[in-house]
Amino acid sequence: MSAAGSNVRENWSARSGFIFAAVGSAVGLGNIWRFPYVAYENGGGAFLLPYLIALVTAGLPLLFLDYIVGHKYRRSAPLSYQQITAKAESIGWWQVMVCLFIGLYYASVLAWAASYVYFSFGQKWQADPENFFTNQYLQSNTLQSGSSAGLSLDIIPHLFFPIVAMWLIVLTILLLGIKRGIEWSNKIFIPLLMVLFLILVVTAVRLPGAMTGLDAFFTPNWQAMSSYKVWLAAYGHIFFSLSVGFGIMVTYASYLGKKVNLTASGLVVGLANSSFELLAGIGVFAALGFMAQVQGVPVSDVVKGGIGLAFIVFPKLISSLGSGGDWFGCLFFSCLVFAGITSLVSVMEVPISAIVDKTGCQRKTAVLGVGGGTALVSTLLFSTASAMMLVDIIDHFINNIGVVLGALLSIVLVAWLMRSKLSEYTRHVNAISSIKLGKVWQILLMVVTPLSLIVALVLTMSELFSAGYGDYSRAMVMTFGWGSVLCCLLGAILLPYLPHQKNKRGDAKSTTSIRESHHE
Repeated sequence: MSAAGSNVRENWSARSGFIFAAVGSAVGLGNIWRFPYVAYENGGGAFLLPYLIALVTAGLPLLFLDYIVGHKYRRSAPLSYQQITAKAESIGWWQVMVCLFIGLYYASVLAWAASYVYFSFGQKWQADPENFFTNQYLQSNTLQSGSSAGLSLDIIPHLFFPIVAMWLIVLTILLLGIKRGIEWSNKIFIPLLMVLFLILVVTAVRLPGAMTGLDAFFTPNWQAMSSYKVWLAAYGHIFFSLSVGFGIMVTYASYLGKKVNLTASGLVVGLANSSFELLAGIGVFAALGFMAQVQGVPVSDVVKGGIGLAFIVFPKLISSLGSGGDWFGCLFFSCLVFAGITSLVSVMEVPISAIVDKTGCQRKTAVLGVGGGTALVSTLLFSTASAMMLVDIIDHFINNIGVVLGALLSIVLVAWLMRSKLSEYTRHVNAISSIKLGKVWQILLMVVTPLSLIVALVLTMSELFSAGYGDYSRAMVMTFGWGSVLCCLLGAILLPYLPHQKNKRGDAKSTTSIRESHHE
């Protein structure tokens, strides 16, 4: 039965559908533009060791917990946590709000990447990609007027239409439901992304100077491992990279059948995500090595992460390739678009699933209401000259406070406050999985994972309180940085009071019973 026309949620057609969707969520923009830079800045080849340790001791344990909670209770994040204890529903709504804010700005970056697919043909940024991106394309009022620039709400047409197009694609996928929408799109986009990125990497490593870039990326700086910041960077990146701790994997696991190999699925997702990140590092740094050789400078002079890498450094690289760079640019920015669409779909599925479960409304209503409302706000805010400033501020606060605090609260709930649940969850997962969990998993959840999150949260908060964020005005940081965190808090407090769903006869039959009667 279609989820679009009923309050009974669909299942994945097979475990492979879940794996493709989970990989699609994990593999996003950050894998391509964040991991290579983080690795380079934190010891190069030596960073791979803390990264792998963080994956095993924190990333996978939390991923398994999300899978277990979603699969056992077969509900969205808020109602899954409610099943653990009634007061914990707020944790799920905090994660829902985090996803809504991520969706707001993530769509705009996707729109930029889609525009740059077009700009790559003829290399329309010409000789100055930085000026083209910030002044001509984004028309950034922050850069034009200084860091004290205020909010601009004037719509820029060439920003408006691409972001509308991205939202139409994402909402269409969500309207089609779990099997025909999310599963189908991931089974197309993820293989396509892998093929395109492999072509990109092969092209990059064959460029003159590529080995210089790879040496810079892989040369280990063992001394860096003595710094706590390197380990903090490794643990922080793993949480963001695997999409754990903010409701996505709880939601996706809730669509699984009763008998599915949870731990093996988690290992496949973790391995696929880390493999793609390593591949991204090879491709990016091979390209940066070529660019350094062309400019006659060290690799360190051309390295950037994030938006600067994608929209300034890579256009410079594409220009260095001459007319052949058009196709290289098209490949790179198409990869960003495909990776971003699958991630944005997963982000928006969290609030949509939560509203359907809580209120009993039809999926179509939730998609048009929640998704459409988010799309409207996103388009109005991020089609303006303030787009870059808003992306930077909201992204920093939501990822470093919203995501981390949501993950920490879920672990504290299960591993500390409701510790008896760990044995129950261990039995649940071991009954259906090939790789068994035991005391080691429980200890990691009780000690290593929460401590790494606490340290990350405390250091981030202390820095923000003492120094603010970037060169932005206090008013903008308070409004869109701390304001976004406050909105998450208000959502966590108020949304549990939404009316609970009732079935068509009006009785209070539980969502769990409804789902179990339709499960495999």
